[in-house]
Amino acid sequence: MTLRNGEQLLLTLVIPVVLLVALSHLPESVVGHSPAVDAVVPGILALSVISTAFTGQAIATGFERRYGVLRLLGSTPLGRDGLLVAKTLGVLAVEVVQVVLVCGVGLALGWAPVGDPLSAAVLLVAGTFAFSALGLLLAGTLRAEATLAAANGIYLLLLALGGVVVPADRLPAVLSPLVSLLPSSALGQGLREVLLHGQGLPWGSVALLLVWGAAAAWATVRTFRWSS
Repeated sequence: MTLRNGEQLLLTLVIPVVLLVALSHLPESVVGHSPAVDAVVPGILALSVISTAFTGQAIATGFERRYGVLRLLGSTPLGRDGLLVAKTLGVLAVEVVQVVLVCGVGLALGWAPVGDPLSAAVLLVAGTFAFSALGLLLAGTLRAEATLAAANGIYLLLLALGGVVVPADRLPAVLSPLVSLLPSSALGQGLREVLLHGQGLPWGSVALLLVWGAAAAWATVRTFRWSS
């Protein structure tokens, strides 16, 4: 369903690939590595998780709630828990397509990944948990129009200043300590440590993502409204 929607297709596939191609030409002084593509691909993988698990899911769920689709589906034999599981599986399926596409384009641009793919996969799953919970929290509490504006605004803010593509330690000193605590920075930096520097699984990044996910899930369970 996601890939049949033009706006969702733009958000989940077109924008990450366009950014990957464009940012791969950034100077070393910005991304901290040469060639830039080696540092940009992990950031774009993190951005892909944010676009699908957070922004795309928040907008879709917000409008499903507004039009009564969530309440209708929640009353079917699938149940509310089953519906949330199905939505999560749908997010993971789209992310598989994103990862294949981003990695394929990155390799074509000269990306030379190092590190353990399994560690990268663990980070992607932990990031999906955190951002999916945050997306559902947003969609379950705000009106659909407000969710649309907030999800897109946060997406752009995280892209520019969230430590996704540009590491937190290369942002202005006043922002760096705060940004390093964000899930976007944990996911982007964690993927860079694995795929750029060849380090083992960054447990600190995984723990931070799980804390964000658990806190957002806890809040979602208590505040989510199935209808407007």
